[in-house]
Amino acid sequence: MNTRSSAGVCVCVLCGLPAVGKSTLTHLLSDHLHTHSWRTFIISYDELIPEEAFHFSTPDRGEDDDDDEDSSTQQAGWKQHRQAVLECVDGFLQELSADTPHTHTGGGGGGGGGRGGTGSVCERFIQAMEKQQILPVLQNTHSEPQRLVLLLDDNFYYHSMRYGVYQLARRHAVGFCEVYLHCPLEVCLHRNRVRGQPVSDDVITEMSNRMEPPNTEKNQWEKNSVTVDNTHTVTHTHLQELLQMISSAAENPLNRQRCACSVVHQVDQVCRRLVSQAMVTARACTRSGEELKALARELSEEKSRFLQKLRAQLLQQLGQDECVCVERVVDVATGTFTRRTRVMMERHGVGVHATSSS
Repeated sequence: MNTRSSAGVCVCVLCGLPAVGKSTLTHLLSDHLHTHSWRTFIISYDELIPEEAFHFSTPDRGEDDDDDEDSSTQQAGWKQHRQAVLECVDGFLQELSADTPHTHTGGGGGGGGGRGGTGSVCERFIQAMEKQQILPVLQNTHSEPQRLVLLLDDNFYYHSMRYGVYQLARRHAVGFCEVYLHCPLEVCLHRNRVRGQPVSDDVITEMSNRMEPPNTEKNQWEKNSVTVDNTHTVTHTHLQELLQMISSAAENPLNRQRCACSVVHQVDQVCRRLVSQAMVTARACTRSGEELKALARELSEEKSRFLQKLRAQLLQQLGQDECVCVERVVDVATGTFTRRTRVMMERHGVGVHATSSS
């Protein structure tokens, strides 16, 4: 990635029920970021996806499954339009990291006529770029690039919807974070009824039942998330908290190599401790100098092979856009190497009661 994108790029997902105040917060946050020398690109799904694509009931959890044969034609079209938005974002991030200036962007499947009329999404995406004067960001070749945050404004009520955006951010090694805006259902329904183009109460109620807020305990990839209670109004304190989260996410971009190195480093520290404990136990068993050297050599070689294999497996897993729970990987790897250490010690006739990962 070149110097323009390495200065700080973040993809921020804003999710919540219709009429909860996402669009208002998006513009307030954008203005607040501008005062702190950030450029923002607001990507509103309502403005990019044609209105007719929304005319259907709230889709089931399987709305992201390509094999959902029960999906209606309208739902299929809606999914295609959402995918077209992601493709546009993908194309934008790709051009952002390119070494040559660009004047336009578009997703691989969103250009031209597109399937199901998704070409209009690409056209509206480019229009949004022009309206928000984002093209100069792509064309910027100065040594001091501006920090940029993409603000994705949509309901994003399923984890799977937000995970697709997370995958894009990781693929392009940029920051990722989430803002979950919520308030009581009754407040949303009231706000919706006084809007110019209200959504059906049934749709909002059904979406409320299906809403899956960010879960930082279950989903490690959602660790950069903030919940904002918008029952009354968004405060300056809220905006400052979001600014800090976005800044932190941009300064710590998602990166496969970095993630793999971090996990391997943690496992290496544990393995070193296990090897050290094994050698202490071996010395206590009054093994000869030659036997100790042989055991130390085998343990060292086994540790090197183990870490190399672990790194290769992690890179393959991350390359397939699979989410990795670092703590679980470290725990499993520690247990595996502990067992291997015990086997080698038993082969050398050394007791293993003193070796453990604790």
